[in-house]
Amino acid sequence: MILTVCPNPSIDCTIELDNLNVGMLNRIRNKIETYSGKALNVAMGIARLQGNAMATGFMFQESRSMFEQTLKREGVAFKFINNEGSARTNYKIIDNKSMLTEINDKGQSVSRNKQIELINLVKKLAPRSSVTVMSGSLPQGVDASFYHEVLSVIPKSVKKIVDAEHQNIDEALKGEVFMIKPNLRELEGFTGRTLRTKGDIIASANLFIERGVKVVLVSLGADGAIITNGTENYFCKSATVAINSTVGAGDCMLSSVCVELEKGNEDLKELLRVSVASGTAAITTRGTNLFYKDKFEEIFEKLVVEKI
Repeated sequence: MILTVCPNPSIDCTIELDNLNVGMLNRIRNKIETYSGKALNVAMGIARLQGNAMATGFMFQESRSMFEQTLKREGVAFKFINNEGSARTNYKIIDNKSMLTEINDKGQSVSRNKQIELINLVKKLAPRSSVTVMSGSLPQGVDASFYHEVLSVIPKSVKKIVDAEHQNIDEALKGEVFMIKPNLRELEGFTGRTLRTKGDIIASANLFIERGVKVVLVSLGADGAIITNGTENYFCKSATVAINSTVGAGDCMLSSVCVELEKGNEDLKELLRVSVASGTAAITTRGTNLFYKDKFEEIFEKLVVEKI
């Protein structure tokens, strides 16, 4: 089983425009609402690859039924800690050049008692898993140290993957983390450097290897991705596809990695190849509709991994 922990679920409202004109009237060409959150996206991607995913995290009463219907439709098991109020709404604005502008809400506040409930739930569920993913932002009232608190109750035998903002990553790395997945912008933010070459990216990723992370997977968007364990470094260029939406592509990258890790496959070249295949397949779909297995397989066959 692969356990995914989503602390801050979101209603993602993807708005498609011909052009985004700041300070002027904009007319919506299309609007799509989906019920997700980074770790929930990972769980649904796992299910689309016929993997066994269990989703947990905080949930909010007013929007709970829509999230649960979505997960049931995707074949994802779930068990949440329920809170009053509604999940936050995030707005993803996409223009005709596929340029993405994001406006993210803070979300409802979560009490300390509810935080302890989720820690205890993860402690109960995690021993059944071989891989656990914790990703995304935290709700109001939840300190960054919550990342460390949750990950610390997961057995050492379970591979822990984290995809989060800088302060949350710092807290997560107080314990053992198998993999992190920053994108290029996030890696530059972590290190305070502009990363122009593959060598720059690997050097910055190795800073996390020095802190105990076993594998760093860096998403380069349309250019592909780089993976390193501090000794081996590989690059995979994305296949050329029509871009409909980049929303959720990074989460989809992790979903395929999790499926391979659950199978016992830790080969860096294969982890990189499946991650680029699922991330590329995701951008061919609209909104946050993740990816389809047949598209993933089609792209996977075209990809070539090169050693750096």
